[in-house]
Amino acid sequence: MSAFVNARLVRPAQAFMAKEAAGGMVIVLGALIAFVWANSPWHESYFDLWNAEVSLEVGGIGLHNIHTLGHLVNDGLMAIFFFMVGLEIKREMLHGELAGFRKAALPVMAALGGMIVPALIFTSMNAGGDGSKGWGIPMATDIAFAVGVLALLGNRAPFPLKIFLLALAVADDLGAIAVIAVFYTESLSLEAVAYAALFLGILLTFRQLGLRRVDVYVMLGFLFWAAVLASGIHATIAGVVLAFLTPASSLQPVERFRAEANNLLGRFDPNRHDAEAEQVLLQEFESAVRRSEAPLERLERMIQTWVAFAVVPIFAIANAGVHITGDMFDAAVQSPVTYGVMIGLLFGKPIGIFLFSWVAVRTGLAALPRGVRYIHILGAGMVGGVGFTVSLFVTELAFDDPIITDEAKLGILVGSLLAAVVGCLFLLAFVKPGPEMEPEPIAGGAQ
Repeated sequence: MSAFVNARLVRPAQAFMAKEAAGGMVIVLGALIAFVWANSPWHESYFDLWNAEVSLEVGGIGLHNIHTLGHLVNDGLMAIFFFMVGLEIKREMLHGELAGFRKAALPVMAALGGMIVPALIFTSMNAGGDGSKGWGIPMATDIAFAVGVLALLGNRAPFPLKIFLLALAVADDLGAIAVIAVFYTESLSLEAVAYAALFLGILLTFRQLGLRRVDVYVMLGFLFWAAVLASGIHATIAGVVLAFLTPASSLQPVERFRAEANNLLGRFDPNRHDAEAEQVLLQEFESAVRRSEAPLERLERMIQTWVAFAVVPIFAIANAGVHITGDMFDAAVQSPVTYGVMIGLLFGKPIGIFLFSWVAVRTGLAALPRGVRYIHILGAGMVGGVGFTVSLFVTELAFDDPIITDEAKLGILVGSLLAAVVGCLFLLAFVKPGPEMEPEPIAGGAQ
């Protein structure tokens, strides 16, 4: 394996999966806190907190879409989450498992099947009913949860399978973003759209001119987000657009960095202990490293921890609280919305992922990754039924009725939990650990 592949694909993927796996555990904790709080003697304080009125103004103009703390989390913090998702998608399309048609064919086809089949199952159970708008809920796969589940399996899940599931989840996120943009945007304000286009045009102009002032881009990005929010398009789309505009190339080529680094190392004298001179050299070296790192990679590294351990857990606490009463439970166990979501995640996901993967391989569009068999794909499809974060998010967009919303959330919680458990047990029962299951070692250089 070449040093380039190690640096641009394997190491970032391993680091990303390690952080996502840990983040998945934090999300579980956040969801547990929300569920226990919402069903405790203090459950009213939970709903009072997230329904507390807030107001947000930009330039004296009120953003009326945000009027509660819960809306601030869903429209504000989740824009940061989707910015992170956009960075991941762009990285995978440029250097990862979505780079090139044949390489991307298997995870993209699997993601497509994992979206279409659950949506069809939900629609078949809710067509013409009050919950018909929720067909997008069981389409999502939660990256953090899914990667976290595979991480628990150790060498029973080969490293290429983890890469496949990661790429599938990223492609799935891209599909979810498209669904949100097209099907969950109800009305548009043309004036706000014009302002959004203006701010976007300024951003593109500055990018074309090579401006590297981060504070300028942050200010324009915030104004663009506010305009998109006011337009009626969901503000999280602004996060994805801004991520796609983030430059993926560094300020200086690798050759120039190598020459600059060699020059700085040549100025270092191990026989001379001058703390001030060494500090200056270190600062110059750090500056050279920053110039050689692409803004996309730097931003992803900067915000990944905040998103995994702050943004998404806060979202989980704000949205996973379902107050279960006797009447609510009786209604939920008879609700086609609850069953549509639960069955879509638990059965629709693995069926769609396996079937579309099989078709892609049989038709020659794609090949199974090294060390991966169809039984792995089926197990990964079961794990892919964990649809927590984006599923909860789509639920809030799809329904205004709190009763239907709670029924959908209960379906998400139960379906995701069962998908994780069944997927784990399936892979533990039918996949034997062995040398071929070990992750490919990282070489120190080109071989």
